[in-house]
Amino acid sequence: MQKIKFSLVYRDMWQSSGKYVPRVDQLKAIAPHIIEMGCFDRIETNGGGFEQINLLFGENPNKALREWTKPFNDAGVETHMLDRSLNALRMRPVPADVRKLMYKVKKTQGTNITRIFCGMNDPRNIIDSIRYAKEAGMKTQAALSITFSEVHTVEYFTDLAMKVIEGGADEICLKDMAGIGRPVWLGKIVKNIKDKHPDIPVQYHSHSGPGFAMASILEVVRAGAEYIDVGMEPLSWGTGHVDVLAVQAMLKDAGYDVPEINMDVYMKVRKMNQEFMKDFLGYYINPTNRVMNSLLISSGLPGGMMGSLMDDLEKNLVDLNRWNKKNNKPELTEDELLVKLFQEVEFIWPKLGYPPLVTPFSQYVKNVAVMNVSQLMKGGERWKMIPDNVWDMLTGKLGQLPGKLAPEIVELAKQGGKEFFTGNPQELYPDKLDEFRKEMDDNGWDYGEDNEELFELAMHPEQYRNYKSGAAKKAFEKDLEKRKKEGGGLYSGTAESRPASEAGSKAVPDKPTSMTIEVDGEKYRVNVSYDEDGGDANPRQESNSGQEENNKTRGGSTEEIPSPLSGNFYLTKELSEKPIKVGDAVKKGDVLGYIEAMKTYNTIRSDKDGKVAEIIQENGAEVFEDDVLFLLETN
Repeated sequence: MQKIKFSLVYRDMWQSSGKYVPRVDQLKAIAPHIIEMGCFDRIETNGGGFEQINLLFGENPNKALREWTKPFNDAGVETHMLDRSLNALRMRPVPADVRKLMYKVKKTQGTNITRIFCGMNDPRNIIDSIRYAKEAGMKTQAALSITFSEVHTVEYFTDLAMKVIEGGADEICLKDMAGIGRPVWLGKIVKNIKDKHPDIPVQYHSHSGPGFAMASILEVVRAGAEYIDVGMEPLSWGTGHVDVLAVQAMLKDAGYDVPEINMDVYMKVRKMNQEFMKDFLGYYINPTNRVMNSLLISSGLPGGMMGSLMDDLEKNLVDLNRWNKKNNKPELTEDELLVKLFQEVEFIWPKLGYPPLVTPFSQYVKNVAVMNVSQLMKGGERWKMIPDNVWDMLTGKLGQLPGKLAPEIVELAKQGGKEFFTGNPQELYPDKLDEFRKEMDDNGWDYGEDNEELFELAMHPEQYRNYKSGAAKKAFEKDLEKRKKEGGGLYSGTAESRPASEAGSKAVPDKPTSMTIEVDGEKYRVNVSYDEDGGDANPRQESNSGQEENNKTRGGSTEEIPSPLSGNFYLTKELSEKPIKVGDAVKKGDVLGYIEAMKTYNTIRSDKDGKVAEIIQENGAEVFEDDVLFLLETN
C-alpha cells in the first residue's frame, strides 16, 4: 500500500489569505499542538515573504525563525522554506554571495529543506541555488512552476524536471501556484518523472481557488507522488489550500496509507488560528480571499498573491474612483475592477512571452495589467507605464522567457533603447556583502549569530533599516489601530462589494491635499488640511528642509512631478544609489526616485532638464496617484 505524507504549508496559509503571518509568540505557542496533531511529516515554516513581513511589523525574523523551527526539529518533523532562486527571499535579483549566505543562515536556524523555484522556470537559476544549498548542507527540492498554456506542455515540464535532477535536485515539487494545472495532465508529468527517476520524491503543492485541486491530488498520487501540501481551518480552501481532513478522507478511501489525525488537537489548533485572526491578522485578510473562484482559471493568477492583490486593489480602486467622480463617471466596485483585471491579464500574458504566473512575475504581469486597465478607463492607451523590473523580465535579465514577445513589445523595447541579454542572469548582479558589512560597521550593528543580521540587511535593506530605526513598528501599529477603528479585512462587513467611498477603508478626500499658490510673482507649495467635518482649514506652508528659499521657486517655470500610481515613495532602492537633493541639476531621463507598489519598484524619471526645487514627500511616505513628488525648476 503506497504511503502518503502530508506537509502543512503554514506560512503560505496566512500569506495566501492576507498580508501578515503570526508573531513569534504566537508561532511558539501553536507549534507543539501542530506536532501533537500527529499527521504532518513536514511543515513550511518560512521563505518568501516571511522575513519581510516580520520586519514590517517590527519583529526580528531571525529570532522568530529559530524559535519557530526548534520544536519541529526536536520532534523530527522536517521544516521547509520557499526560495525564489535568483531572487532568494525577495522580489528582485540577489548577488551570489548573499544567496550563498542565505543557505548557511537558514540551515543553522533550523530549516531542513529549501524549495527552489524560478519564476521563469529557467534551470540555470534553479541549479545555481541547488549548488549553493548543498554546500550549506540543506536538502534541495527543485520546483516546477506550473501554469497552463500553449507553451507549457507535459513535455516542457518533463524536460525541466530532467534538467534540474541532472543539476543535483534531491526532490521535485510540482508548484501549482494558481491551481490551474489540469488533473490528468499533472498526473502525466509525475509519471514521466517517476518512470525515469523512481527514487526521486515528488511533492505536490496546489491552491484550491479554481477548483481543480482535489482531483489533481488524486491524479498525482496515482502517478506516484509521495508528499501532498495541505492547509487547515480556518485558512483552508478559498485562495489557500485544500484542507487536510478532506485530503486524508479521499486518499484513505482510495486505499492509500495515510496518517491519522488527532481531531481534538485539530480543533484546538483551529481555535488558536481564529484567535490570532481576532488579535490582528484578520484585519489584513480580504473576505473575497476566503472564497473559491473559477474566474482564476482564465487569468491564471496564483493563490499566493491574492492576499496582496486585494490589498493593492483597494488603493487602485480609490485612485480610479477619484478620477471617475471628477469626470462624472460611475464609481466601480472592487468586484468590477477585479473582473477587468482578470480579463486584461488573460489578454496581455501571451504578449509578454508567457512568463509563469508565479512570484515575482505574476505580480509583474498583474501590475502591467492594472496600469493598462487604469489608462484604458481614463481614455488612454496600453503600455504607458512598464516598470524597470518588468523590462528586466522581458529582456532576459532575469532568465529566459518560455514564449516569444509580441512585435509591439519588441518595438517598445527598441524605442526605449532596451538591450536583450542572453547570458546567465547571475552575471548581472555582482557580490555586495562587503558594502553591507561596511554599513553594519558604520552603524555599530551586531552581525548576529552566524551572520544572520548581516544577511537580513543584505537581503532586505530598506525594511531592515526601518526595523532598526523603529519606524516599521510605529507604522504597523498606526495602521492596525486605523483598521481596528474603521474596520478592515474580515471585519469590514461587505466593504469588498461597495464603492471605495463607502468601503471600510476610507477613500482619499476629493479635495486637494496640496497646491501651488503664487504671491507677488513667486510660487509656494502648500499643504491643505481639513477639519473633522471636511471643512477647509487655513492652508499651511510646507517646509521640507526648514529653509524658506527651498520652498519657493523664482521666475522661470516650475513643473510638478506627480506619482503615476499609489504606493510608497523612495529616493533610492539600492545601497549604492545616491539620493537626489534639492538644488541638484537633472537631465531628461535622470532617475529622481521610485514608487514601490504591488511589490515592484517603479522608476520616476525627469522628463525635462532642470533643477530640483523641492522634494515634496518624505522618504518612505505613502502616496496616491497624482500626488506631487517633486517640483522641478526649468528654464
